[in-house]
Amino acid sequence: MIKGISYLSFEKGLANNESLESALLQTKANGFDALELSVSNEGVINTKTSKAECEAIRQKINDSGIFVDSIATGMSWGVSPTSDDESIRKSSVSLHQDALKVASNLGCKALLFVPGVVKSPISPEIVRYDRALDRIREAIDQLLPIAEDLDVDLCMENVWNGFFYSPIELRDFVDSFASNKLGVYLDVGNLIGYQQYPPHWIELLNSRIKRVQIKDFQENFDWTGSFSFCDIGAGDVPWKETIAALNSINYQNTIIAEMLPWDETILARTSVAMDQLFDFNSKP
Repeated sequence: MIKGISYLSFEKGLANNESLESALLQTKANGFDALELSVSNEGVINTKTSKAECEAIRQKINDSGIFVDSIATGMSWGVSPTSDDESIRKSSVSLHQDALKVASNLGCKALLFVPGVVKSPISPEIVRYDRALDRIREAIDQLLPIAEDLDVDLCMENVWNGFFYSPIELRDFVDSFASNKLGVYLDVGNLIGYQQYPPHWIELLNSRIKRVQIKDFQENFDWTGSFSFCDIGAGDVPWKETIAALNSINYQNTIIAEMLPWDETILARTSVAMDQLFDFNSKP
């Protein structure tokens, strides 16, 4: 497994305005081996970034010595492929098709995407579940041929979107497409907030898991319902069992920490925590 950090974890990452040079330097300075990029409809890397621009970015990445083979997008939060508005759905598909092309031009082998919204604290839209399911299937039908042609994994993230909250439903949905380019981008920390057990998801999804993100989540069950994302190792993720489950399915790709909100020491703290949990320092 490869120790990595998300572009979103940098000071200007969420706004997609952290310079690539800054992100690469901070990645290396804080002891990470990999960086996961971000693509949006505007910002440093966006859906209109040209092939020549992508090639120049890849050269900077190669010169840095940092491993970069995945890119994430959260465009579905604002332009959802499951929206009740047909024009928004069409725009979402088009944006994600462009994101796949940018991923390929950058030499990335995986694109994280949010598979639409049913109900979420991040989006004002509420969509009936069955309609959302039909619409994300239609969207993926249009995205998969491009992913296959470009050899980029299209990776559905489990996230707080009111959708695919069962590993069995997610597994069966992925299997319903006759393509090994569709898979899961498993976010371990996101599971804790809806009372799920990450090792079981890993066992059930198995090889469908193309990439892994981590964060931690602390749920203090009382009548106030307090909870929060927190530093890795300080929350309720069962790390020992989760790492054992990843080893049991022979997961070898990146482990990307997505740590929010940013503060001046979050990268350093996260790097130390990952070394302690995954024993990265002892690996050749």
